[in-house]
Amino acid sequence: MKTNNFITTLQRKVAFTAVGPSALRGQGKGVLRASQNLLAQIPLTKIPKLSKKEFQLWLEHQTTLLLDNLPIKNRPWGAARKAINLFLRDALYNKYLSKKFSLQLIEKWLEVPLDSAVAKGLKLNGDRGELPIWPGLKSLTREVSEDFQVFASKQAHLKGIAKVHLDMYLWLANR
Repeated sequence: MKTNNFITTLQRKVAFTAVGPSALRGQGKGVLRASQNLLAQIPLTKIPKLSKKEFQLWLEHQTTLLLDNLPIKNRPWGAARKAINLFLRDALYNKYLSKKFSLQLIEKWLEVPLDSAVAKGLKLNGDRGELPIWPGLKSLTREVSEDFQVFASKQAHLKGIAKVHLDMYLWLANR
């Protein structure tokens, strides 16, 4: 098997395992499969690695692409962003993808994948009123997500880790 074919196959596998049925439960018919298929085709070679701002613009673009490819009328921004964040986290954790695409260079910019368990964990670590009410994944907006991401950055800093890794602690603790 050629290396490129292996990497392509591996990216597809990571897309399907990182974003499983429980990750996008209740988001609409076909959302899971459409998300997995799009993530399997993201050109990881084109992820900006020199600037946080460029990376964030790339992430916004990928979120919009995913939303545009969903087979439903509503546009669940939160579900699309969670899927992308889960995929990027697991690609970072995969030694072959991480090495091939130098994903360690974006580790510090990756977002914690948000869902109710992670939001609950963040809220438990904050003061009353410090974070907005969790609206649910279907109703999550860019602005509310940003509030949670900023708070997650502070919590990750206290632990000495990148915020993407908070998912391991918060998701497990609030299941």
